[in-house]
Amino acid sequence: MTRFLTLPVSWTRKALLGAACGAAFLAGGVAAQAEPTLTIGSKAPALDIEHYIHEELGKFGPVTKFEEGKIYVVEFWATWCGPCIQSMPHLVELQERYRDQGVQIVSISDEDLETVEGILERDYPGKEGVTFAELTSAYTLTVDPDGSSTDDYMRAANQNGIPAAFLVGKTGVIEWIGHPMSIDEPLEQVIEGTWDREAFKEQMARQERLEEAMQKVNRLAGEGNFDDAIKVIDKVLEEFEGADDEMSQSVRQQLTQFKYGLRLDSGDLSEDVMTYFRGQLKEAKGNPQAMAQFSYGLMSSIQQGAEVGKLADETLVALNAEIEGADPQIQPLMHVLVAQMNASLERFDAAMEAQKKAIEKSEGRQKERMEGMLEELQELAGQGATAEEPAEEKEDSPEEGE
Repeated sequence: MTRFLTLPVSWTRKALLGAACGAAFLAGGVAAQAEPTLTIGSKAPALDIEHYIHEELGKFGPVTKFEEGKIYVVEFWATWCGPCIQSMPHLVELQERYRDQGVQIVSISDEDLETVEGILERDYPGKEGVTFAELTSAYTLTVDPDGSSTDDYMRAANQNGIPAAFLVGKTGVIEWIGHPMSIDEPLEQVIEGTWDREAFKEQMARQERLEEAMQKVNRLAGEGNFDDAIKVIDKVLEEFEGADDEMSQSVRQQLTQFKYGLRLDSGDLSEDVMTYFRGQLKEAKGNPQAMAQFSYGLMSSIQQGAEVGKLADETLVALNAEIEGADPQIQPLMHVLVAQMNASLERFDAAMEAQKKAIEKSEGRQKERMEGMLEELQELAGQGATAEEPAEEKEDSPEEGE
């Protein structure tokens, strides 16, 4: 039987958080929240915003109340938020497309005015010669340092991440809540009068129930109670059975992946489980990002102490084959995953070779983190484990890193 060495948790987290190169792989539950006081169908709170950045241009006036018959997008952003910055051209496109149809986009930061003004004269990334000020002049960019708008919308709706957008319809109620990059279809349907608010409200309610269930699953799995965690997932899958909307299909797919992951974590190496994961591995071939995500998921199982059998070697071969053709931004992460998996197999020579490649592909602070990870690998290799030793089961368990 192949045996695995449990690596230090700090090493795994450095690979996850420090080397992700802009790819977000996040896991874990969120503390339970109170019921939201602002939801779909709620009357949109009035806005009391302190600073309107482009007011002097006269394109749009301050919004103190929502006019009957007009449509508003109330969006929350910050200068430090990469996805918020990336969403700006899309907001410009939407505002220009629907300017003559009674749509006004109001984008709110709760930072201080000086911070926001500090980026306005800088060129927008990827648009040489176009400043933030010029780009955002197409819509209503604002600053509300006292955070009152954030309280009235974000906190009231239990929205924890930005960018986040609230679509206020012609009657002044909240029609939709979500990421601004996903607002096109709801906005178009609200304009045309074909939007089904109640259907979306039920969709959001299902999403909230899903999040609650996944918190329970995370807790049960964290306690090692895999059977009960899988029962919770099966119950959620029943609720989404038959629903053919895009979100439901995505939820079913992700829950199924999670369910099989838990089965693997519990030590289930049945033909059904191995066939599922080999199918996932086959589907990921030719897609470096998908292969990295698959490999990270398997690595997480190994880090939890799961025995994954031959699947580790099969994944290593497939992962190595995808690295050269991957986006340079994720290549360091892929090399780190190869290093981690080899280290878990106590193949320290191969692990250190992969980590050195990750260093070669990195720059600046990321390179420093990669070098620190190599030092930790070297320490692990010197703790008594023999590099490249055969993978037979031994009586003595491998020494774990501190």
